[in-house]
Amino acid sequence: MENLYHDKLPGTGTSIFAVMSGLARQTGAVNLSQGFPDFDVSPELIDLVYKFMREGKNQYAPMPGVPELTQAVSNKIKKLYDKTYHPDTEITVTAGATQALFTAIQAFVSSGDEVIMFEPAYDSYLPSVKLAGGKPVFIRLEKPDFRIDWNKVKEKINDKTRLIIVNTPNNPGGYVLTENDWKILAGLTENTRIIILSDEVYEHIIFDGLSHESGMKYPQLRERLMAVFSFGKTFHATGWKTGYVVSDERLMNLFRKVHQFNVFSVNTPMQYALAEYLKNESNYLTLPAFYQAKRDFFTAQLKDSRWKIIPTSGTYFILMDYSAISDENEFDFAVRLTKEFGVASIPLSSFYHDKFEQSCLRFCFAKKEETLRKAVALLKEIR
Repeated sequence: MENLYHDKLPGTGTSIFAVMSGLARQTGAVNLSQGFPDFDVSPELIDLVYKFMREGKNQYAPMPGVPELTQAVSNKIKKLYDKTYHPDTEITVTAGATQALFTAIQAFVSSGDEVIMFEPAYDSYLPSVKLAGGKPVFIRLEKPDFRIDWNKVKEKINDKTRLIIVNTPNNPGGYVLTENDWKILAGLTENTRIIILSDEVYEHIIFDGLSHESGMKYPQLRERLMAVFSFGKTFHATGWKTGYVVSDERLMNLFRKVHQFNVFSVNTPMQYALAEYLKNESNYLTLPAFYQAKRDFFTAQLKDSRWKIIPTSGTYFILMDYSAISDENEFDFAVRLTKEFGVASIPLSSFYHDKFEQSCLRFCFAKKEETLRKAVALLKEIR
């Protein structure tokens, strides 16, 4: 019977995030694997959702998003990046960033098109490309800084290249694209049909005085850029699955053709609440200091341990090298760490299509201080 059905994603199993979170639940381990905060969403934001539910904002929203929210996003972009995107035609609210990424890839990639992606990479990119019939072209980035060698990118670009996916700040590498990176990318794609899909979901989680260099800041990229963002990451509400995309009207029209048949519209009361919440800029401008304090607390506690910390400039993840502790492969060590020591993580090799090994695990520090203290105490026991 099984031969009657075609598997469109052969070799693809359950996400490593689900596997490690499930193992954490089974063993009672501290879950620093999957990227979600364990602290509460702002009570003000919760109250706003309730307010708009009570006001009857419970039916379908317009397909691109409620006008109040797209206008609020447009205002935010103007404030942060001094760029103007029309709220009606160039901003679309999505059911989280993953849906936005999937929809964009389906909209622009056809059978035989090549898609350049940098690894380690968020695990939704590759299956989305495969489902669109595209051919992934991998460029490997390695510890400790995971920087992009643009000469390698230049070598990979050809007439079949349709899409380049970038992620800044990068999960899990923690690197942040610079102004120079963007200018080189703009030069490499000038006068081509290549679209840049820019995953910027951690735009407000960036450290050490760095600024987020959004692709939107570069006018030479405007006609080929689609940038993806996440309210869930920004406002500690990953379960709401609400994000948005920003792009030139020409690209957005193509994106919406797919979006309308994918989810059509996104949860209505959340959209109204987010529009209101965005009016107070401190709700997102204070995030770098908030998360840097968590990063610094976590890493300071492990300074004298056998773990080697890989510096991160953004996201709420950190990589740690365990080569001084064990010579096990990353998956096996991550499983043993969960079962025997009570801390769940993600093997870095899971972010490479070929399971490239570097003796590193990824830990999420978007947690309460008490959670981090407990995890640190357990991690320091490992000798």
